[in-house]
Parts: sequence; C-alpha cells; structure tokens
Amino acid sequence: MYRYLDAFLSYLQVERNASPHTLAAYRQDIFEGLDFFARALRTSDVALEPSALDRKLLRQYVAHLNRSLKPSSVARKMAAWRSFLKFLRREGHIAHNPLEGIPTPKRPQRLPRVLRYEQVEQLVDAPGNDALGLRDRALWETLYATGIRVSELVGLDTGDVDLAGGYIKVLGKGRKERLVPLGSCAIEALRAYLRYGRPALLDPGRSAGNALFLNSRGGRLSVRGVRKRLTTYLVEMGLDGAASPHTLRHSFATHLLDGGADLRVVQELLGHARLSTTQVYTHVSKERIKEVYRKTHPRS
Repeated sequence: MYRYLDAFLSYLQVERNASPHTLAAYRQDIFEGLDFFARALRTSDVALEPSALDRKLLRQYVAHLNRSLKPSSVARKMAAWRSFLKFLRREGHIAHNPLEGIPTPKRPQRLPRVLRYEQVEQLVDAPGNDALGLRDRALWETLYATGIRVSELVGLDTGDVDLAGGYIKVLGKGRKERLVPLGSCAIEALRAYLRYGRPALLDPGRSAGNALFLNSRGGRLSVRGVRKRLTTYLVEMGLDGAASPHTLRHSFATHLLDGGADLRVVQELLGHARLSTTQVYTHVSKERIKEVYRKTHPRS
C-alpha cells in the first residue's frame, strides 16, 4: 500500500501545493488507518491492497475512531482518507470510494478566543527596549496588524517587508502569495527592530539567511519560540496564558468586523480560500453588538 500513499503525497505536493505540515498530517492519519486495516484483515501494511478497503471495513474504522477520539479529530482523519480514496478512485486502483455515504461527525462550533483591544495594547506595550524586546514588540504588532498565521510570520524574510509602501508579502497555504497592509504602529515597531534589534541578534558564526525574525541565538525564530514567548508575556500580564499567536489573528479579524470592515476584505486579508471560513468571526461580532446593546439601551 505504501507505493500508493507515496504517489498520493507526491500528487498533493506537486499538483496541490500542499504545505509540509499538511503532508505530514495526512501521512500520519493514513498510516494510522493502515495499521487498523492490517490488524483487522490479519495482514501486513505492505501486503494490503486498495481493493481490500471495502465499505464494511471503513465503517468499522470510523466506529473505532468515534470510540476513542473527539469529533474534530475524527473529522480530520476522515478528511485525509476521503482525499486518499478519491485519489485511488481517480487513478483506477479502486472501483468506488467506500467512504461515500458514511457521514462525517459534526464538529462543535466554538467561537474563537479574542483579546479585547485594551489587552492588545497592554501586550504590545509590554516588551522592553533591548534587542529581544524590540523583536517581541515587532512580533505582536505585526501579528495584530496583519492577522497572518504564525507559520507565515516566522517564514518572513527581510525582503518580504516594504516599510515605505506599508506592506508585507506573505506566502500562505497552498504556497499562495498575498500582500497584506501594515499599520503605522507595526511599521514603527518593525523599523526599530530592523535598525537596532535584528543587528544585535545576528550571530556572525551562524547563518540565519534573510530571516526577518531571529531567536536569541541568531537563527530563524520558530513557531514554538513565538508561542512560548507569547505565553510568557500573557502570564506576566495576568492574562489568559492559554491564548496563542492565533488569538491575535482572531482578534485582528474580529476587531476589523467590529469596525465595519467588509467580510470579503477580511477574507482576502486572512488568506481564506472560502468565505464560510471567515464567517465564524461574524458570530463574535454579533456577540459584541449584543453586549454594547445591553450596556447602552435603556430598556434592554
């Protein structure tokens, strides 16, 4: 079965421009499914053929997942297998997709965690004026000003930033590029970091390439490093340490909508392929509207 999986992952990488993260997640989910099927059929992963994956076996697998995982995790694994089986069907390795008609569990809709604007202000004002402080202020200002994903943030190079024009060039999911505007506060923070912070963090003995954001050792800052640093700030400020860099992305989108931004503009800024993905933020804004109404209307 592994040769089919390799062909599928190559297809995702070459033709669908899937990210390394997506490829790793699909590989893991499919490997786990193959282990289950091999045990159920009392064979090996290598000897397993696509024709052995019938509807009954797939139903057993979904039941197995439902007993041990959350609906969101089951939905993710089923999405990987639906895509893989669809590929096998298109390539002629199976006559039909045995997952067709088997329902995917509904994911519970949870409203994204959002910081209030006063909390964002507190966060961006917290770093000091040393090299790491200048970097951290630039991190938080950039995340909040642009709403980019943390993976997009750490992937930025110095050449992706146009402070004069007020834009950054972002490489998003599917390796799609988009230009995102920077606010004046983010431009100021980035200018100070590039002038004083980044040169102090550079290590002559270690090549960081053109990485925009550097860690304390002079290398490219990682996603984990950003998360850890943000958690430290939030805990020190007495805010929710469970918030993440994605919380700033949520806050960016919600505050734009609260301010009257068009939903499709927010979709473009976030790099969402579908408008339905962006619409979750309208629910947050509606809650904000209700809150203002309750506080201000005399007969609310």
